[in-house]
Amino acid sequence: MRVSYLRAAILALGLCGALTGCGKSFSARTTPRGSVPASVPSRGGAVSIDTTNTTRLGGATPIIDAAAVAIAAYPGLTPATRPRAAVLVDDGDWPGALAASVLTGAPLHAPLLYSEGATLPEASNLALRAMGPRGTGALGAKTSDTANRTQVIGIGQTATPPGYVTRLLTGNEPAALAVTIERLSSTLRGHAPHQVIVTAANGPPAMTMPAAGLSAQTGAPILFVSRASIPRATAAELTRLGRTAIYIVGPSAVVSKAVARELMRFGSVTRIAGATPASNAIAVARFSDGSFGWGVVEPGHGLVFANSSRPLDAPAAAPLSASGDYGPLLLLEGPDELSGELSSYLSDLQPGSPPSGPVHGVYNHGWLIGDEDAISARTQAQLDSVLGISSRPAVEPTVASPTTPSSESTPSAEP
Repeated sequence: MRVSYLRAAILALGLCGALTGCGKSFSARTTPRGSVPASVPSRGGAVSIDTTNTTRLGGATPIIDAAAVAIAAYPGLTPATRPRAAVLVDDGDWPGALAASVLTGAPLHAPLLYSEGATLPEASNLALRAMGPRGTGALGAKTSDTANRTQVIGIGQTATPPGYVTRLLTGNEPAALAVTIERLSSTLRGHAPHQVIVTAANGPPAMTMPAAGLSAQTGAPILFVSRASIPRATAAELTRLGRTAIYIVGPSAVVSKAVARELMRFGSVTRIAGATPASNAIAVARFSDGSFGWGVVEPGHGLVFANSSRPLDAPAAAPLSASGDYGPLLLLEGPDELSGELSSYLSDLQPGSPPSGPVHGVYNHGWLIGDEDAISARTQAQLDSVLGISSRPAVEPTVASPTTPSSESTPSAEP
């Protein structure tokens, strides 16, 4: 039965891509135009395909994108590919979705899906059915009582899907909700966080998007400030946590220098920032502080690409930062805009070919989130080229080769 749900979900996410004009004369909320890994003609005669070095997930809306990422990460076809729980967030709650990104990483590894207020969209419903969350007793229910294990974690004012055991996390404003999520994350880990990520709940979403993947990868929860002040809930929680490492995501236009100085009362403060959405995301991808962060400055990585005008795609894609090839989020500022900064960064990461041939090289892989309105087919082709292994010489890593026995081995001597 679960195989049927998976097929239905994949079909639903891709069906509108084959329909002429789908998403043009109808509301994207009711008739979303998806994208599937097949040669599907779209507007302007372009074709959306998967390439050697890129995989496209999603479609016309973040709801579809989240469902596609969830199914890719957790197809539900074996016990090991069924998540313990899924996270459900209203697609109108950007801060809630961003803060919930930490739950997509270890130890829970819960994929994130979107509701439309109190309504569960069909894409999210099908993804839930395909994944078949097993449920977890780590959220409060007795582990021996399988019927009461939490299968869905609802964030804020979201839908409560029928047929699933749902635990709701609430807060009267974004900072308080983020604290509630942080405390659940701490419970799951069995200890308070050693690092926290701080950004502005009311800042430009494009500048705060990279916090989603960073939180998923590191397990550091996200707490909110505003550009000019620290909310009472955040200050109280930082005081309770003691002196911890605080990493600000975004430049002073997002979190002011005055707020950064004030945060030093609660622990060490490090800012990770760039002047534009693209450069800000690159700064996060490059950054490392001991074991914290990616530090992606050499070839051989997974990378996640999204359009900065679709902020909800960042939490949707967060599972790709916490599983598989663990890719940092990189941002395009338009469907056809591969900025000079991003092009230069990807050129630095492009692998070369070692003397013994490309089979001994390292490889990059790109996940593209959304349809061609988010990232065009031409841009996908450009990304495929720059991610692929090049002909330029590269240092070959030293690898110990096992001794291969001959087809007719000599028997050992009798004692």
